[in-house]
Amino acid sequence: MKTDIAIIGGGASGLTAAIAAKEANIGARVTIVEKLPRTGKKIIASGNGKCNLSNMLLSEHNYHGSVDALKIIEKMPDYNSFFTDYLGVMCVSGSEGREGGIYPRSNSSNTIVNAMRMKLDELGIEELCGCEVRGIIPEKDGFTLIGGDDNIRCKRLIIAAGGYAAPTFGTDGGIMRLLKNMGYKTAKICPAVAPLRVSPDKLKGLKGVRVKGEISAVSGGEILRTERGEMQFNDNNISGICVFNLAYLFSEYEGRLNLKADLLPDMTWNELKGYLENIRKSRGKLPLEELLTGIFVKNLAMYLVKNSIDRPLTDKISTLKNNELSAVMSRIKALEFEVCGCSPWQNSQSTMGGIHASCVDEYLQSRLHRGIYLCGEILDTAGDCGGYNLQWAWSSGMLAGGSCGKSLKGAGK
Repeated sequence: MKTDIAIIGGGASGLTAAIAAKEANIGARVTIVEKLPRTGKKIIASGNGKCNLSNMLLSEHNYHGSVDALKIIEKMPDYNSFFTDYLGVMCVSGSEGREGGIYPRSNSSNTIVNAMRMKLDELGIEELCGCEVRGIIPEKDGFTLIGGDDNIRCKRLIIAAGGYAAPTFGTDGGIMRLLKNMGYKTAKICPAVAPLRVSPDKLKGLKGVRVKGEISAVSGGEILRTERGEMQFNDNNISGICVFNLAYLFSEYEGRLNLKADLLPDMTWNELKGYLENIRKSRGKLPLEELLTGIFVKNLAMYLVKNSIDRPLTDKISTLKNNELSAVMSRIKALEFEVCGCSPWQNSQSTMGGIHASCVDEYLQSRLHRGIYLCGEILDTAGDCGGYNLQWAWSSGMLAGGSCGKSLKGAGK
């Protein structure tokens, strides 16, 4: 088949790019090529089905990688202009208590996908689903995509195929590998917005424990970043949004990254010391396993004491020496784990790494193949958890799609 503009990938950035390309060049034939039976599947699953589509607190601190994501986001229409004014979706902030998070008022990601599909229909944008692209052949006046039963011929190409994260939604890194074979430079790739793996031996007794606190990524004694929130301990990893937002650091500090948690960040050392000294008096006749049951759940309380004091937990609390009390306090204020890996791609929400910024210009057009534009997760930028990655998808899709449509119009279409 022949089309003017082909978009590989029918996710957030691909759908937005298709709309922007058609709006920029209304006479162009625009076709979305999606490997799954239907477009928008990953959008529907986002935010636990509620679609945390953006965040009111966007900053450069929230994006990581060689691509300057915030610079592009600030040039494009904001979430209110795109979703409310253009697509007719009413949005609200603060759903589920997440600071700055923006959601559809319906609290359903289907609202977003339905609105986008209505716009696709209105503009006459075609969808070719169930078609996996296995090759991209640059030609004199366009590109041929190898995939499905027939090849697809296009004058311009937008690549919005995502990275490696959440492969059940079609993002298995296949197009990234194609681009690498075509000479595109990629930054180191690893899961982002994902749990971080630690030794199972260090987590014995903690499975299922959730605790609010402060957690830092540390390397060589240097604190790289600190996040607050709820941590969850599992068989072989630590998860929670606060940990997800540290996962991108694994790509740079693999083999020398630790997690250090302060389980009582709102309590000073002296305040904690005074509390425990009082407990030593008031609970003196009770066994050591009851030392921290007034602060933490039983499993965590016993874990902290057991891993701080080398003696039976049946000993009386009153027998605690000052140095042993300090050891318990140190464990509470600086519980440390060595990171030994990231969780698998199926447990990751985003990809750290991707096509390097040096491969695209300010309009997200390829510097290697003029006429190819890239957007979304396939590029080397990863946002924090909380709507940052979806905002990047919408904004980069707008820029790539609009630029692509205008370029074809300028070529005489």
